[in-house]
This record gives sequence, C-alpha cells and structure tokens, in this order.
Amino acid sequence: MQQPFDITVGNTHYAVFPEGEDTYTIFKDGKEYMQILKDTEMQWLKLDPETAIPLFEPNEEVNQIGKEISEHKEEDEEDESEDNDIFTL
Repeated sequence: MQQPFDITVGNTHYAVFPEGEDTYTIFKDGKEYMQILKDTEMQWLKLDPETAIPLFEPNEEVNQIGKEISEHKEEDEEDESEDNDIFTL
C-alpha cells in the first residue's frame, strides 16, 4: 500500500491519501477536500462526496492533481527500482 504524500499545484498544497487502485482522497488546508479516480492516463474524475460515483464532467483542478499524483508515482517506482538495484550488486 502506498503511503500518503504531499503535492503542490500552482500555489496550493494538497495531502494525498491512496485509498485503493487509482483512487485517492485529497486534503486541502487540513480538511478532506475530495476523492478522485484515475479514468485514463490524462483524465481523472472527481467522485460524488455522498455516493462515491464518478462525476463525468471536466474538471481542470482534478486533472492537475491527478497529473501530479501520476508524476509522484513514477518517481516512487524509480526510487524503488534504484533501491532494488543496490541489493542485486
């Protein structure tokens, strides 16, 4: 399970808590802000706060947060790969 991490989009800081396969709870200013779900490589969906059903409406903020999450995951995977390389020497 992936650990929580922080991201920044513009001047806004978010705390990201992985919930499962491509689902994340986002906190802003110390409060739960939204849940998002990865739809495609470039498209992320906000989940309805009451039903957790994906909302299929364009949301640039959600996509920017998702992009930062994807970049963070790639960095983590690279770090893990490098850590594993040390043990295989």
